[in-house]
Amino acid sequence: MLDILKVTFPFFALVLCGYVAARRRLLPLEAIGGLNTFVLFFALPCMLYRFGAGTPIAQLLDPAALLVYLPCALLMVWGTVAISRNERIGWNDAAFGALVAAFPNTGFMGVPLLVALLGAAAAGPAILTILLDLIVTSSLCIALSRLDGADEHGAAIAARKALRGMAGNPMPWAIACGAFSSALGIAPVKPVMDTIGLLADAASPVALFTIGAVLARSQAVAAASEHGPMPASDFVPVAIAKLAIHPLLVWLVGKAAIRFGLPLDPFALTVMVLVAALPSASNVSLLAERFGADTGRIARIILLTTAAAFLTFSGAVALLR
Repeated sequence: MLDILKVTFPFFALVLCGYVAARRRLLPLEAIGGLNTFVLFFALPCMLYRFGAGTPIAQLLDPAALLVYLPCALLMVWGTVAISRNERIGWNDAAFGALVAAFPNTGFMGVPLLVALLGAAAAGPAILTILLDLIVTSSLCIALSRLDGADEHGAAIAARKALRGMAGNPMPWAIACGAFSSALGIAPVKPVMDTIGLLADAASPVALFTIGAVLARSQAVAAASEHGPMPASDFVPVAIAKLAIHPLLVWLVGKAAIRFGLPLDPFALTVMVLVAALPSASNVSLLAERFGADTGRIARIILLTTAAAFLTFSGAVALLR
């Protein structure tokens, strides 16, 4: 366990550094958007391209892994919405709560962390989960968020907007370009590849620092808009579901699938279970702001899962290795 904590500690320490920097205003809140832009549009796509280009195409497009991971994500969305909706939490807040319960922080944190723990082979299954969460899970939850006071056409319009937003996200395109390079065995010329490498090397530290800064900013925005204390029952169960139920569900479904003959690589299952054990994706707080959801609730869930995951994620690694 100590060996695992030695690997995971620097990753979570960088998140804490970003949180403290933004909380103490060493990093102006206005600068966080620039950091996020650098990570999302420059560094992270280069990292994903490099991993995708170096991963066999069969690992990036593994139908067995898809058949295990996607139903679990959909079950997490359905279950979280079912237990969340009450007189205080409508469709909009329940849907974004479901998104933080089902969408791990795989891009900003998971890929570099899993590669550090398990080796480069972990990149393939992790990248597949990013595609599924960006294309399916996010679009579904955004569509569900529009059901408050809307008919099915409102949800359909929201789903189309979500798909357009996904099309403008550089991460799926970077993964697709990496898969194309892997399939054809081609690569950019050396000066271009060296530039991609420099940006890719910057992705992990800057992304982790940005996660902490985004969490601090979300907390500040939420505090300014709240009008009273929030019951723990509104956010703690979702955080527990993210860190405990999601990975357990993926493990159970994966084991059952292997038992019934699905050709799923046990190593790929281990990677997907650890992906599910990651904290919630920090960029969901930005989506919640944009769609008018309760940012205080979402920020609490993300912050709680990120803080607790230092121990829970390390414990999951220790159990699975």
